[in-house]
Amino acid sequence: MARTLAQLKERLEEPSKLGALDLRAEWAALFGRPSPRHVSRDILLRGMAYRLQEQMYGGLKRATLKQLKRLAAELRDGGSIAPAPTALLRPGVRLLREWNGETQIVEVLPDGFAWRGAQYQSLSAIARAITGVQWSGPKFFGLLDKHRKEATDLRDLAAALK
Repeated sequence: MARTLAQLKERLEEPSKLGALDLRAEWAALFGRPSPRHVSRDILLRGMAYRLQEQMYGGLKRATLKQLKRLAAELRDGGSIAPAPTALLRPGVRLLREWNGETQIVEVLPDGFAWRGAQYQSLSAIARAITGVQWSGPKFFGLLDKHRKEATDLRDLAAALK
């Protein structure tokens, strides 16, 4: 198993040099089971790269795995998956973001958001209007930024707004 970033990089390059049979044997060694049939070389390489990184840095959190298993079972049983809950932003809350030296103020409405006198259905549409490129609105306004102390978790934000 790779211990350093240089070793990981070297280890990630190795499978791409293998022939089909050796590649599938390497998959079996990494995963402890045969590779899936009828899967392209590219997908095998991507899966192996993920597994190598997972071995070095750790895999998904237990809670994430549990949720994925629950969702898979729900789909298998003919159910559907509801969209993830959004932040609880109450009407009247104002979101501020400085962009290119100008402070942008968005007000949360009962049925959307207001920015510069216009109404929008999503924060992403406003972020796109401000920047000219596709953005996640919640991320643009700091609602998803895990590195900022003032908005580390949507649940914390929702609790603060109650």
